Amino acid sequence: MNSTTSTTAPLVGQDSESRRTRPTALGFDAAFSPERCRVAGARRMTTSQLRLWHVPESLAADVVVIVSELVTNAIQHGSGDIKLRVQSSEDRLLVEVSDQNSAPARMRPVQDEDTRGRGLHMVDQLAMHWGVSDGGLTTWAAFGIPVETPR
Repeated sequence: MNSTTSTTAPLVGQDSESRRTRPTALGFDAAFSPERCRVAGARRMTTSQLRLWHVPESLAADVVVIVSELVTNAIQHGSGDIKLRVQSSEDRLLVEVSDQNSAPARMRPVQDEDTRGRGLHMVDQLAMHWGVSDGGLTTWAAFGIPVETPR
């Protein structure tokens, strides 16, 4: 499993010694009310930004699924407004979703017949690492970005 629980999310741009082909750090933040209709907007916003950053399509698809799952969890189980932050560097991409509920997100056991409750299981499978920080207010997922070297 890929899950980790940490007091802080991994720092974007921390581990690369290779030749940089992306700016040191890029990112965006969005805040919105906890309404189900906001999930589609968060997906669209993230998809557009990942295209601008030239994130590989297969990775971008996984990131958008994670954004959808984490924002949905914040709407269903959180309280107050939701904050989405996506940061990218030459070798890392970090998604953070925060709300005002200090109860940390956690995976729950699911049965084959369950129609809900698989969101964090998907996060665990798609992300390189994921966890909870800020005293339970933020759930994050980190991805490695393939570094392209110029020819």
